[in-house]
Amino acid sequence: MGLFGGESKFESSVKHVPYSQLAVYNNISDLRNLEKVRDRIPEDKVNDFSFDQDTISLNVAPVGALKLRICDREEPKCVKFETVESPVPFNVWVQVLPVDENNAKMKVTVKAELNPFIKAMVEKPLQEGVEKIADALAQVHYV
Repeated sequence: MGLFGGESKFESSVKHVPYSQLAVYNNISDLRNLEKVRDRIPEDKVNDFSFDQDTISLNVAPVGALKLRICDREEPKCVKFETVESPVPFNVWVQVLPVDENNAKMKVTVKAELNPFIKAMVEKPLQEGVEKIADALAQVHYV
């Protein structure tokens, strides 16, 4: 795309999770388990939060309405999401790798096609958002 944009990638730091890889994967691959993190979602930034097994919908200030759908499950190591509704199309990967039988590590990656103007505006909030998502997922009780 050259001057008009290209793929931008935002990655969280690697988070350690004190649960097995399969336990973490089983929870993140079924979005109904988001009920466990509902109380961690900042109400001043997110509203209209709803989900079912494969989709999540929310309204994020100042971005607007977002709807994501799981488009690929690679048991037990990755869940990939794509946008169904969004001002900017993007994909999200949640990768889960084993450390040992009771511990895993996790990373969240967002890839989006952004032109340089949009990228300059959203780069910092997107990087912070990816890190916050990873932090929230690392604090879930995956039992």
